[in-house]
Amino acid sequence: MADPVTDEKLIDVLQFISKERNIPFEMLLEALEAALLTAYKRHYGSEANAIVMVDRQTGDYRVFHRRTVVEGTPEDEKLEISMKKAGGPYQPGDFFDEEVTPKEFGRIAAQTAKQVIVQRIREAERDTVYNKYARKLNDLVTGSVQRYEQRNMYVLLEGRDEAILPLSEQVPGETFRINDFIRAYVLDVRKSPKGPQVVLSRSAEGLVQRLLELEVPEIADGIVEIMAIAREGGSRSKVAVRSVRPEVDPIGACLGPKSSRIANVSDNLRGEKVDVIRYDGDAAAFIMNALAPAKVISVELFEDDGVALVIVPDYQLSLAIGRDGQNVRLAARLTGWRLDIASEAEADEARERYLAERAERTGAEAVGEAQDEEAEDGAVVEGALSVDEELLRKLEEFRRERLGADE
Repeated sequence: MADPVTDEKLIDVLQFISKERNIPFEMLLEALEAALLTAYKRHYGSEANAIVMVDRQTGDYRVFHRRTVVEGTPEDEKLEISMKKAGGPYQPGDFFDEEVTPKEFGRIAAQTAKQVIVQRIREAERDTVYNKYARKLNDLVTGSVQRYEQRNMYVLLEGRDEAILPLSEQVPGETFRINDFIRAYVLDVRKSPKGPQVVLSRSAEGLVQRLLELEVPEIADGIVEIMAIAREGGSRSKVAVRSVRPEVDPIGACLGPKSSRIANVSDNLRGEKVDVIRYDGDAAAFIMNALAPAKVISVELFEDDGVALVIVPDYQLSLAIGRDGQNVRLAARLTGWRLDIASEAEADEARERYLAERAERTGAEAVGEAQDEEAEDGAVVEGALSVDEELLRKLEEFRRERLGADE
């Protein structure tokens, strides 16, 4: 039996790496055993069923030839051993391990295992980073701008982990210089051959939600709920909120003393305007609130089409629509309704126009359905006629055969 190969510093080194890199100690030991087994098979052949064991206390590592104990004569002596030869307390099915550690294995193992261990440590680190940010998915992270590549921004998180802020998730008009502090929303975490890739966003609606949760204790405590968010990054957001307690004003809670809370959110969004809207379970009332700051006279809902006809005072029409249609566009996304805005003077005309368009659309759909039904009926009739003609032909042939037989 070969003398055990020892390395007094091995366990200390692995424990140090485990603490410094936050990698489980047992994972490192398993990586070491796999590396040593690879080294052994490479230099001494892989035909035997070899295993490598590392002592968890001393760091001693030994190579064993493992065979299964069988009753009777073994079919393959490299893989099996008879119960008689194994001796002792062994029973069929047990493992019989015989040490086969070569004397010069220590030098070979040290040379071969190093690269494999480093690779396994790197893989373990990647898994650790992936799991770390997978838990932060749809949450906020902070970091510093590291560099730009093809207009994509690379961010250093917590001083060591790299993330990407793609051009598609950047906010138009926002500019960050190298080493600038940045707060972003974790949009996705992916595994790739080069390691985990953390994808950030500055344009996601979730960024507004998380910032509000940070600034408004009532939201974090669940007293005020965010029901919907509509956002055009860098310009404006609308946030619908409600309170689960009658005594708590959801809008006042979000604004904070002298609007300080919403101002902090806006500052984090580089000056983006954030409108806080009172949510209402009644769709018409919710639409009225969503079009703020414009005043609304009435809302008529056409639920089948998902359309709301909104009437506003003449002087409020441009305010309701907003610059480039932004206000009505955000309100529509916030409420989930398609909004048709009309001034009070044009209310009747707008309603008649919409009803006429609806009737025309409904009529066209009805005609199309009728044509489809006629086509289906025609196919059935045609099929029936062809069947009847074939039946008549066969009956005529049968009649002629009978007449011939009678004659």
